[in-house]
Amino acid sequence: MLKEGMTIREAAQHWVSSFNAIPYAVCEKLLQVSCEEMYEVTPPSKHDRVSIHSGEHAGEYGTIVQSCYDGEDDLYLIDLDNSEEDAVLSTDEFDVERDSFLPMWGTLWAFDEGIDNWWLEEKGGLQMMADCGFRIYEQEDYEYIFGIDGAGYDFYEQHWIPLYNARGLHWHDEEAG
Repeated sequence: MLKEGMTIREAAQHWVSSFNAIPYAVCEKLLQVSCEEMYEVTPPSKHDRVSIHSGEHAGEYGTIVQSCYDGEDDLYLIDLDNSEEDAVLSTDEFDVERDSFLPMWGTLWAFDEGIDNWWLEEKGGLQMMADCGFRIYEQEDYEYIFGIDGAGYDFYEQHWIPLYNARGLHWHDEEAG
């Protein structure tokens, strides 16, 4: 139940507490059953490290500075490591560098409400969620599973509150903070 006068942090905590927590070990077991059981759908986002495998900059590495949509393709502005120039590339020209298939944090989550999954699919939520620092996977039973590839800092400040804002929720009292 929502209480009156919640801060944005309290509202985000309330929302997150409704998610289904999925232990890392469960996701590992799903992958052992079949690599098709769960697959990553995280779009590239700002600050992702990339390796370029085709085109003029093949063999180079860089960092995504921003994403942009030109009406047909998702394009990304990439700050190249060994060049003064930037490159504008589509996703078929580079791969995002990841340390492992699953995020490092020991728990992943799934939304409890279908409306949140609808937001992911229909309202650009995949990109917004990726921009909030989440890695997202599709899985038949859970629909979407997501996790945080980080540790040692305040997840609410860095991930959950930005996601609450991106989701367009307004359960908090603006005056409460």
